Amino acid sequence: MGAEEALDLADNLVFEATGEHLSDLKRAVFKGAWAGQTYENIAYALGYNESYIKEEGAGLCRLLSQVLQERVTKTSFRAALERFWRSQNEVTTQSQSFLPQPNTVPSGQPQPPTVADLRVELEGNPTQLLQPDPRFIGREGAIADLNRLVSQGAKIILIHGEGGLGKTTLARRYFKTQGFDFYLELWMATETQNVAPIESVVEEWLRRDLNQDPGREFAINLERLRRHLRDANWRVGVFIDNLEPALDGQGKFVEAHRSYVDLLRVLADPAVQSVTLITSRERLYESSIHAQLYPLGGLDESVWRQFFDSRDIDPNSPALSEMWRAYGGNAKAMQILSGAILTDFYGDIDAYWHENSNDLLIERELQDLVSSQFNRLQQVNEDAYRLLRRMACYRYQDVSSVPIDGLLCLLWDVPEEQRRQIIRILQDLSLIEARKGQYWLHSVVRSKAIAALRSSDEWETVNRKAADFWTQQVPIVKDARDALIALEAYYHYLEIEDFEAACTVIIQGRGNQDKGLPLGSSFYQLGLLQKIISVINRILPKISSDQRKMRLYNILGYTYRLMGSIAKALECHQESSKISEIFKLDRARLSTLFNIGLCKTELWELEDAKSHFNLVLTVANETPDCEEYIIYAQCCLAFIDSCLSLGKDALVTLQTAERLVSINQLTPWGRGYSLLFLGLTHKNLGNLVEATTFCNQTIHYAEENHFTQVKAKATNCLAELYREQQEFDHALANHLTAIELLDAIGAKCDLAETYYQLGLTYQRMGNLNEGHLNFQKAIQLFQEVQAPKQVKRVQHSILLREG
Repeated sequence: MGAEEALDLADNLVFEATGEHLSDLKRAVFKGAWAGQTYENIAYALGYNESYIKEEGAGLCRLLSQVLQERVTKTSFRAALERFWRSQNEVTTQSQSFLPQPNTVPSGQPQPPTVADLRVELEGNPTQLLQPDPRFIGREGAIADLNRLVSQGAKIILIHGEGGLGKTTLARRYFKTQGFDFYLELWMATETQNVAPIESVVEEWLRRDLNQDPGREFAINLERLRRHLRDANWRVGVFIDNLEPALDGQGKFVEAHRSYVDLLRVLADPAVQSVTLITSRERLYESSIHAQLYPLGGLDESVWRQFFDSRDIDPNSPALSEMWRAYGGNAKAMQILSGAILTDFYGDIDAYWHENSNDLLIERELQDLVSSQFNRLQQVNEDAYRLLRRMACYRYQDVSSVPIDGLLCLLWDVPEEQRRQIIRILQDLSLIEARKGQYWLHSVVRSKAIAALRSSDEWETVNRKAADFWTQQVPIVKDARDALIALEAYYHYLEIEDFEAACTVIIQGRGNQDKGLPLGSSFYQLGLLQKIISVINRILPKISSDQRKMRLYNILGYTYRLMGSIAKALECHQESSKISEIFKLDRARLSTLFNIGLCKTELWELEDAKSHFNLVLTVANETPDCEEYIIYAQCCLAFIDSCLSLGKDALVTLQTAERLVSINQLTPWGRGYSLLFLGLTHKNLGNLVEATTFCNQTIHYAEENHFTQVKAKATNCLAELYREQQEFDHALANHLTAIELLDAIGAKCDLAETYYQLGLTYQRMGNLNEGHLNFQKAIQLFQEVQAPKQVKRVQHSILLREG
């Protein structure tokens, strides 16, 4: 027996036992070992490290030990296979006497099983041989689904899904466990040009498996097959594996293999006593054939845990969950990864994932699995291949999916009437994910596609098309999701290093003919503080225009203040101030002065803050079209005067501010903060009814516009009002709500203020321990934001109580 013959025997035995063929690597190891090569030599020839080849060799020996039912090693497997081969030849010879010869059974009569089928019976009851297989886990539901479809009359079932899901294993297991007496098999070649003519396949089935003489014409042979399947007294299965090489990319058989349609029409006949399972990565769209589609998904995470646990790999590691999500529960990936973890990392899953999580195709077998799909797509449909490659430009992170328009815009070079059909082709090939009109790429597929896109000449064009698409998606930002969608354009410009365009995404107004709020400002309004800080800092040093830099500094400084980084906020506003003075930009100078005043207010440097707001009033009165800054400054001055116990001045300014707010149109953010400062001022002046009204208005307005921070500050003010009325339960509830909102967005200054006010509430209730605890939290946070006057303010409240 030669090496190739031995390899075929081993592969068939393993397939019968496991439902899977030997991998290309195991086949190569088998050949090397059969020739007497050492693992070191085999590894060198194949380009792998020796330890990995040893693991593959050990796995191969375990498989052969299982199927040969004796322990084999690298040095003994050859002799064991030869013994098995000789014994089976003897069994085959002896078995011939039990089988009628081809011309002894009238044509059309039910025929007995073949030698191969009787061999299974001679070796024992098949159901007894098929004890629970630790490798076949997580598909019990799929077996039940197939049975349900068969009970409903399905004659042909197409098991459809991406490579590596275990479609073949499922089909084999189904036939072996569900009472089928025997089944016919057709293994499709991996290349279209090598697909066997169906005429010869049917002849072989008739002669070898059904013990009938084939006729000269294909139609006659099909009729004989149909009669045999119709009149059979046993359950017959037909298994066609890997159908897609015979298809044309549109779900139809290629011209050279149109005769497959005739075979499937016979197998779909309701009268036949057979069930046909077809596995394919592509859908079948032949109108004359009714094939029940069964889409197969990935394995559940619990199945991965069970499998890894069986291989003594920590099933509770967080890395396993990340791997399962990254590979979509793919069964083949599960096996490949577990082997790599055992071989290269001695079972340490965390170390493996830390090392390789950024390269999902690090394992060569996974590369081959995905590459084969890409290569075939490129051969059968170039347009679909280009779309798949282009779709990799999308990140699928903050915005996890893309609407269909995001795919259509990438098909600019395809006639419009054909574009949706191209998308459908990728869906049918299981190369893109789709749900409710949203599309995305599996992370493993994207890894391959992004590499192909980067190496093409389309990289810049595709990213610009995608950036334009995201920009058009959000004409005005209404909530956090809108903001994140709009920001996607920034990342596309970043990829092609067009930093000025990335800056435009952040600073350009949206709505009201581009005079609305910049996207960057929407981010701090919505509480997405860290996100916009990281986005701006990434491009700020690379922006050449000083005036564009100034706008970025303004947004960045405002955001730093909101999150409590006051020192950084002041640095940004000072940089902005320098630019505004150089270019004599009065409106920009107003923004800088106002923001510095807000920073000083946060630090409780009230006199300095008041000076800046008065300067805002002076400059705004001398600058056309700056009424909103007059209003903002008046609201802030009224609040500061109320904090400085300047009641009369505060009341006069408050009345002016209220009138201006009521008659002027402000930005949503400006209106929200103006209402808030009016409420805070009324509270400080003891006008509890008016303060409560403004607080409730502010909360309602903030909820409508998703202004988390404004809502939290107004809620804390409402808690103070309840405290003044000794409604402590309501006060505590509102304090805690404000803390929860502020903690979620990381707004340290406001969080410190809320803890301080909560401490005062507990103090008023006589609960000094809780009061002291919250005062200490406030002090700690004020110290972190470097606000010493705020710290003294809290300490003063503690001393007053102790005194």
